[in-house]
Amino acid sequence: MYDVTIIGAGPAGASAALFSAKAGKKTVVLDSDQSMTKRAWVENHYGVSEITGPDLVDIGKKQAEKFGAEIKKCKVESIQQDGDGFKVETDDGVFESKHVIIATGALVELAEKSGVETTDGTEPRIKKIVQVDHQGKTNINGIWAAGTCAGVSVHTIITAGDGAKVAINVISELNGERYVDHDILK
Repeated sequence: MYDVTIIGAGPAGASAALFSAKAGKKTVVLDSDQSMTKRAWVENHYGVSEITGPDLVDIGKKQAEKFGAEIKKCKVESIQQDGDGFKVETDDGVFESKHVIIATGALVELAEKSGVETTDGTEPRIKKIVQVDHQGKTNINGIWAAGTCAGVSVHTIITAGDGAKVAINVISELNGERYVDHDILK
């Protein structure tokens, strides 16, 4: 049983995984390796002069793994409520967790199939998005969404920040108090 299952390992998903794993939460990331960031050239990401999308995605995954997140390459087929948590079925097995963060970029079919409400998108070429509140919660308690699929701008810096924000909110809910992650120079 995982604390958090994250679907998607682009900037939103990997950022959420980094924060979740660093907070000591048992975290798994299920990724089909279809991030739209893998087709990007990035020159507008704070702290990075320029980077290819594939390199940015690879670094994000490695950062999450550094803190203990497990990254599994598989295709998620369904999310089903199961008692106080969820069963996430993939083409490579079933993963159980207390919370799920959907970070599937421009893709919302899985969310819709799982009963998560969607609405019209506002970004160019993004037809539908998952309906979330300001914390990233969906209409199903325990399912959250982050990044482009949750209606934020497709820019990597923004989706990464949204993934971090949603993870902080999930961690806070799991802990029963507000979680803050601040490191200081050694």
